[in-house]
Amino acid sequence: MAGKAFALLGPTASGKSHLAIEIAERAPVEIVSMDSAQVYRGLDIGTAKPSAEERRRVPHHLVDLLDADRSYSTGRWRADAIAAIRQILAKGRVPLIVGGTMLYYRALVGGLDVLPQADPAVRAEIDADAAARGWPALHAELERVDPKSARRISPGDTQRIQRALEVWRLTGKPLSALQGVTRAELPFALKAFALVPAERELLHERIARRFDAMLKAGLVDELEQLRSRYRLTPGRCGNTSTAKSTRRRCASRRSPRRASSPSASSRGCAASARSNASPMMRARSRCGWATRSCRRRGC
Repeated sequence: MAGKAFALLGPTASGKSHLAIEIAERAPVEIVSMDSAQVYRGLDIGTAKPSAEERRRVPHHLVDLLDADRSYSTGRWRADAIAAIRQILAKGRVPLIVGGTMLYYRALVGGLDVLPQADPAVRAEIDADAAARGWPALHAELERVDPKSARRISPGDTQRIQRALEVWRLTGKPLSALQGVTRAELPFALKAFALVPAERELLHERIARRFDAMLKAGLVDELEQLRSRYRLTPGRCGNTSTAKSTRRRCASRRSPRRASSPSASSRGCAASARSNASPMMRARSRCGWATRSCRRRGC
């Protein structure tokens, strides 16, 4: 085992990126992004991607790798991250992994379970079932065939419900029985640190302010540009209805009473974004304006 890498973890808006850049400006550090959305070109505002100026000052890896209509898997990120860390170590510098996509971190340190590849036909079948019966009914089905997965997957987390049912229909085995089996060794030592906010309410206020700032910076325009440029589907980076729905719902939620409170209007728009978030956007956040919570992820 040669060299040591470090990881800086924590929920959305906890200050990871700012701290990482401060560290990198004082030490021979290069940042390896652990963000499932920052890999996409053009997703800048909504992912709080480091600015071009910040990336000139400090080397960043695994940012802007591919266009928004391309798929990027956890397995690919793991391979890319290991390669980037090896390159940094070979230069005599220190790799610092920074991000909140805990699925990526777990895959990095624990390896990847052997699971079937996504099957478009099975996914289409599940989507058709959801359209006919509703996702709560599919979550109930998951409770029957894989109660362990159903307990940890929210009834509103449609992407993960779909994946768990897909694995069951393809293999006849519960997803929970196939996970946690693989163990993998890394070719370097890894030490992780986490920014854990003492006051969750303060963190939520920071998230609300961040979302408000994103809207003012042109988040809806960014989404619409992506939507006009790419044919985005639920299996890709974005959802074709996200931009219009977010704009419409945010406008409708900003009543005169709420408009006087920036945090209230932010939360209203955040709720809108949550309800329309694509799989990519859901993966992006931990406890902010998308659907997955840091509490459940344990970050």
